[in-house]
Amino acid sequence: MTSKISYEETPEFQKDFKGLIKKFRSLKDDLELAKTAAIELYHVGRADNAGVLRKIDNQSIFPIAGFCTEELLICKIKKFACKALKGRGSKSGIRIVYAFHCNSLRVDFIEIYFKGNKENENRERIKEYLKNLSAASAP
Repeated sequence: MTSKISYEETPEFQKDFKGLIKKFRSLKDDLELAKTAAIELYHVGRADNAGVLRKIDNQSIFPIAGFCTEELLICKIKKFACKALKGRGSKSGIRIVYAFHCNSLRVDFIEIYFKGNKENENRERIKEYLKNLSAASAP
């Protein structure tokens, strides 16, 4: 099944990812699984037996207060299973922050971090992302 959502990565996310993949070798595959098992189910959903599209909230994605609008949701994946962290399941401690563009069905990955190294998302990075986004869309 092809994805209905397109995915992009900010340069900062790519740098974070590059640093973490050295420690957590399965991260690339784990991220691909999170796209289908968390992001797409939460934002787009899956067709039921009657063909009706239903969104599924598996309690792994949480909107970040203060940054969401009707057109744009800034969310954090808290339950992220990382195979490299054997035995921890979805409580791996890896967090992913992304922007979901509701109208265009696009996800921009903003930040990925390990909770053992950093407690919370970088709110300044989110503000910078939003500032750059509004500057790019201005005439």
